[in-house]
Amino acid sequence: MKLTFLGTGTSQGIPVIGCTCEVCTSEDSKDKRLRTSAMVEVDGTRIVFDTGPDFRQQMLRENVKQLDAVVFTHEHKDHVAGLDDVRPYNYMTKKDFQIYCTAQVFETLKREYKYVFDDGFTYPGIPRVNPNFITNEPFEVNGLKLTPIQVWHHKMPVFGYRIGDFAYITDANKIDPEEKLKLQGLKVLVLNALRISEHISHFSLAEALALAEELKAEKVFFTHASHYLGKHAEISTELPENVKLAFDGLTVEIR
Repeated sequence: MKLTFLGTGTSQGIPVIGCTCEVCTSEDSKDKRLRTSAMVEVDGTRIVFDTGPDFRQQMLRENVKQLDAVVFTHEHKDHVAGLDDVRPYNYMTKKDFQIYCTAQVFETLKREYKYVFDDGFTYPGIPRVNPNFITNEPFEVNGLKLTPIQVWHHKMPVFGYRIGDFAYITDANKIDPEEKLKLQGLKVLVLNALRISEHISHFSLAEALALAEELKAEKVFFTHASHYLGKHAEISTELPENVKLAFDGLTVEIR
């Protein structure tokens, strides 16, 4: 399995428009963060978690010519705003593009992209998208098994996903005990860590570190970082040996 961090920033990305803090003005490329997304490649199947506003830029940067599906975590704008840019994959494959989401996420997609999902509207340039509805039960994409992990983004249910010994969780500040059971025995865990101070709907750095220690994954990568977390180089020196702060473009091999 190959994991690629397409984006590791929060909803505004880094740099934030108009901000002159030391993170937003940093010259370190690892402090430049697009909106959070990740890509997983297993045995020829390639999926992406979420299509944020930077989806097009991320696909171009990674030269992704083949993409089998997008799996959505939840419906917030920074995770769905790039769906229109699946159109090139329609052109290349001559097929509808496959998305996987809950009914709740799909209701938002229908409102945001009425021209895509309105049966009474046709136009040759719109994305052709086929929704596959998921619940908190394992499902497959081209034979690749994904196990949802329901987490809480304040009061909003959000899905993380486990594939083999890898799990991806973003936009969370609480995980119920029964869902934590799905996160045992991981080789790689990706977890959101928004900032130093506590937040109403995201894990802080201390909370993410505590959860990483509790779950005892072999390796942990923090994502969905805001400029309030601090500079990559400085935060990285404060982390345990098995915990890393992810950055855009980072790739991880999971065997």
